Amino acid sequence: MLPSRLAHGQTFTTEAALTAGYSTDDVTAAAVQARAFGDLKGGVRVFGEASWARSSDDDNDAFTAAYPYGNRVEVIEAYAERMFRPREAIAGIRAGRFRTPFGIYNASDHAYSGFLRPPLLRYDEYSGVSNSFLEHGADLVIGVPRLTVEAALGVPADVGPSVRRSGLDSVIRVQSYYGPLIAGVSHIRTSPLRSAEVDHGRADFTGLDLRWTHNGIQMRGEWMTGHPSVGTTTTGWYTDGLIHLAVMGPVTGVARLERLGTEEPAERLSATRQTIGARVRVVGGFSLSVNLVHREGDLKEYPPTSLDVGLTWSRRHSQ
Repeated sequence: MLPSRLAHGQTFTTEAALTAGYSTDDVTAAAVQARAFGDLKGGVRVFGEASWARSSDDDNDAFTAAYPYGNRVEVIEAYAERMFRPREAIAGIRAGRFRTPFGIYNASDHAYSGFLRPPLLRYDEYSGVSNSFLEHGADLVIGVPRLTVEAALGVPADVGPSVRRSGLDSVIRVQSYYGPLIAGVSHIRTSPLRSAEVDHGRADFTGLDLRWTHNGIQMRGEWMTGHPSVGTTTTGWYTDGLIHLAVMGPVTGVARLERLGTEEPAERLSATRQTIGARVRVVGGFSLSVNLVHREGDLKEYPPTSLDVGLTWSRRHSQ
């Protein structure tokens, strides 16, 4: 089937999603996402995605799992890629605008899983490796059975209110598979955020990630540590679970535990957060996500407990 697909791959798919949300943090939000992807001649695959989103509180991370809420149309990803299969190996090259390939980074891992907020260490406000980090550059993947190595070189192309300074980025990721288990190690060396107090030096992070899936249950998690700027250290982790058994019908249950710590020359901050919720497929392309969030620690800008509700309509068309 693969040679036939490469020779005649003319299929093209378009998707659209509309989302409205409300949080008891006194936040309302709305978003539109559109994407198109497909195969061109010669085995080249293209992908494009754009979004518009608006929130009543730009400093709140509600509903920002994978998209910024800046009240303007933004191109999220736009790239072309080509895969090769030499003997028992695989090789691929991607060029254009793409998400920073660090840890568990795909949009589908965060935006459509049932969680309405990104993990603390992946929210740009807390100086980790944000889900809103993007690269303009090239990404190379080389793999053999059960092991792949991915390396990216580019410049920051971030979206949202917190973006990095200009400069050259390098990311390397090693991922291994064994049965239902996927494990990865990532390292990034990049520019600090523009909001960082220092205007020199580099940011670097190292991370570990793990995913396990079996019979409708997925457990996953990330740990990362590094320096978002000179003199500051950020360390954090999260572990979450998604469960969808046949007896649950249209319901997928979700739960997450997480912790974040930041050390600066004159201050040390730490926070923990717990989330429990569900994603429910309703009817006609509609899905409902509900999250109950509890916080402890130094997140003074938020109340201790929040209830987030998001309603999404999505449509896919292939030709």
